[in-house]
Amino acid sequence: MKNDQQLQQDVMDELKWDPILNASEIGVSVKKGIVTLSGYVNSYSKKIAAESAAKRVKGVSAIAEDIEVRLGLDDERNDTEIAEAALDALKWNSNVPNDRIKIKVENGWLILEGEADWQYQKDAAANAVRDITGVKGISNLVMLAPKADVSVIEKNIRRALQRSADIEANNIDIRTVGNKVIIKGKARSWAERSEIERAAWSSPGVTEIEDDLLITT
Repeated sequence: MKNDQQLQQDVMDELKWDPILNASEIGVSVKKGIVTLSGYVNSYSKKIAAESAAKRVKGVSAIAEDIEVRLGLDDERNDTEIAEAALDALKWNSNVPNDRIKIKVENGWLILEGEADWQYQKDAAANAVRDITGVKGISNLVMLAPKADVSVIEKNIRRALQRSADIEANNIDIRTVGNKVIIKGKARSWAERSEIERAAWSSPGVTEIEDDLLITT
């Protein structure tokens, strides 16, 4: 098992490995397996990339992300320009029900509202706009519309977990409360945790997930 110093070095190396990032801009500290990222980057996409890089490192049990987006003079956009670019980005993405998604921008912070049928559509909306120049952050408030019998949601998810070669299904407990899915148990990595969530979101009718999984190494 890695100690905190080894884990810190691995995270720093992973940040250096990502070509989109300038690792010198990002501070890394580790305490009891919890990684804290700090510093300043010039785009929201770099902030997301840094968090993703840390999650790829084996042994990371949790992440505290304190990175701030500070735009350079050439990257500054007013809210109207950001909103126009975001609308265009949503229109060009076939996975986004753009006629049901509303956009609001406040001081560079982009807020998505409206309704979608599937979690992948909600995720696609955020992914479509996160690389827009001038965006400092995103709040994805898009709601999911339930369209399935809640009695079959739990059964569908359990079957999906059992089918997956990347998931140890015996370590996972699934419970449903209406259209909400509560996931408990242990995941061996952030990658497995993400795969478990993906499987749960793929069940028709799921509108909310409470992820109480523990990352074990």
